[in-house]
Amino acid sequence: MVKVLISDKLSPLAKQIFEKRGIEVDQIVGLSPEQLIEAIPRYDGLAIRSETKVTKAVLDAAKNLKVVGRAGIGVDNVDIPAATSNGVVVMNTPFGNSITTAEHAIAMMFAVARQIPLANASTHAGKWEKSRFMGVELTSKVLGIIGCGNIGTIAAERAIGLRMKVIAFDPYLSVERAAEIGVEKVELDDLFARADFITLHTPLTDSTRGIINADAFAKMKDGVRIINCARGGLVDEAALLAALNSGKVAGAALDVFEKEPAKENILFGHEKVVVTPHLGASTSEAQVNVAVQVAEQMADYLLDGAVTNALNMPSLSAEESVRLRPYLSLAKQLGSFAGQLTEHALKSIQIEYQGDVTELNIRPLTSIVVEGLLQPLMDCVNMVNALSVAKERDIDVVETRHDSEGDYNTYIKVTVTTDKQVRSVAGTLFADKRPRIVNVKNIIIETELTPHMLYVSNEDIPGFIGALGTTLGDAGLNIATFSLGRAVQGGEAIALVAIDAPASGATVAAVQKLPHVKQVKALTF
Repeated sequence: MVKVLISDKLSPLAKQIFEKRGIEVDQIVGLSPEQLIEAIPRYDGLAIRSETKVTKAVLDAAKNLKVVGRAGIGVDNVDIPAATSNGVVVMNTPFGNSITTAEHAIAMMFAVARQIPLANASTHAGKWEKSRFMGVELTSKVLGIIGCGNIGTIAAERAIGLRMKVIAFDPYLSVERAAEIGVEKVELDDLFARADFITLHTPLTDSTRGIINADAFAKMKDGVRIINCARGGLVDEAALLAALNSGKVAGAALDVFEKEPAKENILFGHEKVVVTPHLGASTSEAQVNVAVQVAEQMADYLLDGAVTNALNMPSLSAEESVRLRPYLSLAKQLGSFAGQLTEHALKSIQIEYQGDVTELNIRPLTSIVVEGLLQPLMDCVNMVNALSVAKERDIDVVETRHDSEGDYNTYIKVTVTTDKQVRSVAGTLFADKRPRIVNVKNIIIETELTPHMLYVSNEDIPGFIGALGTTLGDAGLNIATFSLGRAVQGGEAIALVAIDAPASGATVAAVQKLPHVKQVKALTF
């Protein structure tokens, strides 16, 4: 009989769903890491929330484990690479607590606008300080939303109901989608300049870490109020403290912190700050939703092989997986390459297939291209939900097959159209079945992608290669391979440089300052 361990507190409905499907269940909460390692070999599935740490040691010991199901969104407590190498599928439930989190953000906005926690404490203490707590109305105020995905959209709807003017910054939000939900799409600096309240609903990625920092505060209105119920690390806490003390920020409401559990924090005790202990998903309804969803998803996979909301596994049969594996690698690289270079709202994605690949099931390849494109800013996107996320954001995805033979046995080209530009990248599989990039922006350039790369677009002028090499050398970066291409002599040129370590922000800035450089991006694969 299939066995599942529930190692965190979940709604009793989860256990009932497993048992109804004929799955044996043990619910043992509070296991130490050593106890979990000892117990895990007996189970096919592991259902968790945030308390259980699914480490490499746990996964290495889990000889029979097939799936880890996270009742919630974040999987920081799961070693996904280790799970993948051990053949364990990791699933989450990205939409089960969206309403609850959005509502908590609205509640925190009310609390900081009317100083409710401080007034509550004062009144309980027997004081009657009516004149001390002068608040502000929400009606007619401008709410700036950073990240207008599922949760951000719900927060926007609630704010519009409060007669607030809502503006949103989200590189993947189309103008049409913004109009549909009643918000104005703006650039980040415009949001900073106009918003009376700013609420964050974006994942924590390299591009969003510290998105609210000292420079951002300098661009904001005096008296702005900040709400963060998304992820700790989006707000620079030291910069926020300075802005609060200077009066630049009138108040802040935080449900998440850079270090959690947050037993101590520089913001604790500040009378302008409202804090809660990561309660965004803590409602009875949300807990039931995510528990039911994770149980259903895990049961479907364990009994029928169906995959939903998997973070590390394509939706494929065993037979298709073997044949498609090299093509999937190529598709993922093309999508990731294009995604890391995309800086504006996506309008459409066109994927052209030519040669041997046209004889295969290209739908999973399309899904994984879109996954790679969207992942840089959306940490919950995976191969299973990538197409639905694209549809939700009004991004057209078009597949085209070309039966005629070209220069390669297999050829995949991805063309990305944003509201500012059109960009393309193409690749192939050579005889060794390893993917290669062969064309970028219709410029012929051949290279194999490596973990750390530098993309440079520049004007084709003598001396540039030497200057680039010197700059990287000064930064202590060793060049592994160096691939070049150009449209015409003296026109646009592209360099793809494989380096032995990641390029720092300072290094990227130094390359950007070189004469005739148009764009520089540090890429990771």
